[in-house]
Amino acid sequence: MDTQVADTLLGSLLDGRYRIRGRVARGGMATVYTATDERLERTVAVKIIHPTQAPEARARLAGFVERFTDEAKTIARLTHPNVVAVYDQGTHAGLPYLVMEYVRGRTLRDVLTERRRLDPDEALAIAEQMLAAIAAAHRAGLVHRDVKPENVLVAEAPTGSPANLVDSVVKVADFGLARAVEASADEENGNQLMATVAYVAPELVTEGRADPRTDVYSAGIVLFEMLTGRVPYDGDRPVEVAWQHVDRDVPAPSTLVPTLPTTLDDLVGRATRRDPGARPTDAGALLAEVQQVRDDLGNANSHTAVLRRVENETALAQPTMVVAAVRPTERPPWARLPEAGGPRPHRRRAADPEGESLGARLAALRTRVMGSPRGRLAVAAAAVVLGLVAALGGWWFGVGRYTVAPQLVSMTRAEAEAQAARGGFTLKYADARYDEKVPKDSVLGQDPASAARILKGGTITLTLSLGPEQLPVPDVVGQDFELARTQLTDAKLVPVKGPSRYDDQLPAGVVLATDPKVGTVVRPGAKVTLVLSKGRAPVTVPNLVGKNVNEARGILAGLGLKPVESYKDSDKPKDEVLGQSPADGAGVEKGAEVKLELSKGPAQVVVPRVVDMPCQQAKQVLESQGFPVNIQLNPNGVARFQNPGENTPVPPGTPVTVTCL
Repeated sequence: MDTQVADTLLGSLLDGRYRIRGRVARGGMATVYTATDERLERTVAVKIIHPTQAPEARARLAGFVERFTDEAKTIARLTHPNVVAVYDQGTHAGLPYLVMEYVRGRTLRDVLTERRRLDPDEALAIAEQMLAAIAAAHRAGLVHRDVKPENVLVAEAPTGSPANLVDSVVKVADFGLARAVEASADEENGNQLMATVAYVAPELVTEGRADPRTDVYSAGIVLFEMLTGRVPYDGDRPVEVAWQHVDRDVPAPSTLVPTLPTTLDDLVGRATRRDPGARPTDAGALLAEVQQVRDDLGNANSHTAVLRRVENETALAQPTMVVAAVRPTERPPWARLPEAGGPRPHRRRAADPEGESLGARLAALRTRVMGSPRGRLAVAAAAVVLGLVAALGGWWFGVGRYTVAPQLVSMTRAEAEAQAARGGFTLKYADARYDEKVPKDSVLGQDPASAARILKGGTITLTLSLGPEQLPVPDVVGQDFELARTQLTDAKLVPVKGPSRYDDQLPAGVVLATDPKVGTVVRPGAKVTLVLSKGRAPVTVPNLVGKNVNEARGILAGLGLKPVESYKDSDKPKDEVLGQSPADGAGVEKGAEVKLELSKGPAQVVVPRVVDMPCQQAKQVLESQGFPVNIQLNPNGVARFQNPGENTPVPPGTPVTVTCL
């Protein structure tokens, strides 16, 4: 009786947010579930690492979780339409998990299980999108390390036809996950090879190292499997399969599927060279070759296709495979070969059930053709022509259509565009980056690199410099010091607490001003001094306007403040306070200065002479100039005396006494 153990995670809520709804797949390292993000109300995929029962592994789990978290942060920054996006990461019951984009579709493994192998146009279409995703990772400094059909998701084509894979959307998953698990395995198992042996690159077997060319090799094996329906090597034990990648060249796909064009043999062969230096430098370089092969196959004429099929069918009778005895003298203990002299199992290709009838037909054709001199001459001419075509074609596809990328780094954008135009190259631009040394709009980097192989007229991707990064000082005036410090730190600036001063408006501890001022452009890491408020000052300035200077002095002295006096012309009485600073109601410290603006008094006028004038005439003259007049003795007499006397300067409105006799 079969017993199925219930999955305890189903229905669980991770981190109070992700509700597990169903299990999608279970692999060697992790299980994938569908879940509902209850915060954003969307369906996501949750990949959670399997628990382990080994006590020593549980003891090292904390270190693995830390590495897994670091990898998740790196992967989350990788944004590309052909990469399965990573939204979140965390731990549940001590096990790390990733929250990823949910892709509605199947893995490439499911497709190959159903279809066995794909047509060349379908295989190249899937490979193109797969390599575009891996190339984006390589540009970001990531190496996948585990490229295989299980990590390639094929979503339904936009046309809605599941049978048409050419227009399907392909996404690659598990970037960086293999490296985190491998680092953990290194500690626990002594450098165990953590890779799928059917797709492992030779240098990963012999030296345990991986770089972008390692992913290129694995992608070439995936392309081989899509074209032929099988992987190139198998064996009873994984280590035997791994070492076949080291010891043998990958066979041409057309030895298994005779109808395949030789351009695909060349493409797979270049991608799966045992020497990493002989492969394309990264996934971007291989992507360019795949795109060129797609174009070439699309433009091939029917005659060439038929001729190639006949040649491959003829070669099928005697398939060959190049075997090179390349083996290091010392191999790591984690990748031992079978015992010396032991057999190495390998898969033999099934015989063609129609081989005899095809051979008979070819033999009859050969007898008829070679039976006449003209036939023999035609065969010789055809052989020469085919040899020339094959040689020229091999030279063109292998060497002739390639050139080397020019050196564009450190040039200005205009110079790089001119140089690329002279070489017939097309330029694309990646996201620009800040750089402290390279001026703005100069080339920081290029892909492919200078002197690397590139198709003639191919595309070079340039990364331009934004120059030294410059930041405006954010407006933190009016904020609490801790909040202002956090905002400045987040803006890549260094906050420094400066002097404090009293302020009537802002409470103590609040930022009054910055130095440099808000909005000033500075470099990252620049210091910004924060001037803080001490709150309202203890002494309130009284209202002194309109008071006599002596009274104002007394009031200020009583408050412990110092008057600073200045005079100005005014119609107000002399020594009257006209203005003050600070204004009344302002807060100041004891001993602070209060500026007083005092009146010099009205401008003086000169008393005119009225002596010897008739008394009434003298009165009219004085009153016309604004003087009040006081007549004494005889109003109808003649003015004999005046006080103030003639030409005496007096304030306007001063009374003048006139004595008349």
